[in-house]
Amino acid sequence: MRKRAEPAAREHEGFGAAPLDRECRLKNLRIPGSKGHYPQDSDCDGKGMKRLGRRYGLWSRLRMFILALVGLYIAIPFLVKICPAIQTQLVFLNLVRFPYFIDLKKPQDQGLNHTCNLYLQPDEDVSIGVWHTVPAVLWKDAQGKDQAWYEEVMSTSYPVILYLHGNAGTRGGDHRVQLYKVLSSLGYHVISFDYRGWGDSVGSPSETGMTYDALHVFDWIKARSGDNPVYIWGHSLGTGVATNLVRRLCERETPPDSLILESPFTNIREEAKSHPFSVIYRYFPGFDWFFLDPITASGIKFANDDNVKYISCPLLILHAEDDPVIPFHLGRKLYNIAAPARSLRDFKVQFVPFHKDLGYRHKYIYRSPELKRILRDFLGGTEQQ
Repeated sequence: MRKRAEPAAREHEGFGAAPLDRECRLKNLRIPGSKGHYPQDSDCDGKGMKRLGRRYGLWSRLRMFILALVGLYIAIPFLVKICPAIQTQLVFLNLVRFPYFIDLKKPQDQGLNHTCNLYLQPDEDVSIGVWHTVPAVLWKDAQGKDQAWYEEVMSTSYPVILYLHGNAGTRGGDHRVQLYKVLSSLGYHVISFDYRGWGDSVGSPSETGMTYDALHVFDWIKARSGDNPVYIWGHSLGTGVATNLVRRLCERETPPDSLILESPFTNIREEAKSHPFSVIYRYFPGFDWFFLDPITASGIKFANDDNVKYISCPLLILHAEDDPVIPFHLGRKLYNIAAPARSLRDFKVQFVPFHKDLGYRHKYIYRSPELKRILRDFLGGTEQQ
């Protein structure tokens, strides 16, 4: 009897040594003839249910997030169509005032110690902030001088460049300040300003208002510059303001001595369609109707391609091949429209590309060591004419 009981005891010892905590099915094993179940059964089932619940909850949240993204993607075109002001703000970006913490009344804080800050009033309820940077050779003379001195010195024998900046930021943007320094070192007065609604300028932005502001500043310059040449330089969206301005000046027979367009586009519809922000919607059904027509309906055209056909002054176009904001091909296309234009047949029209390996992109052409030579060759020839 004792010998027969030994194998059964060994079987019970082996069963007791099984790794119950590693496999749930082992926990569910029952001894034949026994009643009930082990308390571990409910623990195993509970842990499995918890893991399954966590996986289901994660997938449910992910699915809801994807559906929300798709809903937002579909809703945005309708919001833009219903409220064209959204698209207008995306064109101007005047509320984006980076860098935020500079005092536009103190250009010296940006390294412009030979610059005067002043304000002009194009309309009764509009005030625009202006910076006047004198040629670098006058740096010492400019120290401690007031606005009257700056206006008087504008009539000395130095040409003037009226700079029209692009959207977003202010006249104190870093790449703009660096360009002022380059132009000043080349012997130019530089007049830059913020359109109504930009920076510390008062008013609401519009294409018509921006053009009128530029016209007012140009007339202010001409009243003080005497016979010195006055050139107009537009960058990015500012090229649209520049061609609007020059077309109007040519129509009234007071053209500038030259027009320089840096990183220009053909018209705002083609630029909006080519802009990197439009990539995710470029092939959306009804893209033009949803996104481009609201721009036109808001009175925003910036039709450089049409304006250059009515301009009668020398034209220089600068564009970097690696420009990610305004594609290089739009600048080339604008040149191909301008070069054969009847109004420009008696004037110099030049296109200067900057190779993509230079890395000048949308706003760093001022870094080019060739810029000095390019401007002297082009504007020097203009002065002789």
